Amino acid sequence: MQFPDDDNGKMLEAMADAGIDLSKALDVDFFLVFEDQRDAESALEELGKSDLEGEIELLLNDESGKWELIVCLNMVPDYDAIVEQEISLHEFAQEFGGVTDGWGVMQHQEGDDDFADDAHECGDDCKH
Repeated sequence: MQFPDDDNGKMLEAMADAGIDLSKALDVDFFLVFEDQRDAESALEELGKSDLEGEIELLLNDESGKWELIVCLNMVPDYDAIVEQEISLHEFAQEFGGVTDGWGVMQHQEGDDDFADDAHECGDDCKH
């Protein structure tokens, strides 16, 4: 499979090389960054009112001190669709003094214990 020679193309190529099936819908996280908390909250509120079909999360990045609005969309990670969504979200973020800062896909890896608690039931001797 051929990918354009830019950051999005390189990311998609790395995903394909890692064995991710790019023909199936995945949860793609797009990152919007804001200096000001009020701007980020206003953007969050506006996205919540929109017809955007996805999950939205706002958090403070402790390292950068900036507010990150994460927009998670379930979509087929097609190059053109990714670019189109990035442009749309960048234009949206700019209205609130923010910018986009890339995208990514979380992948459950062998050995991750993210889902281990789902099957765990705490007993009297449990330490967590």
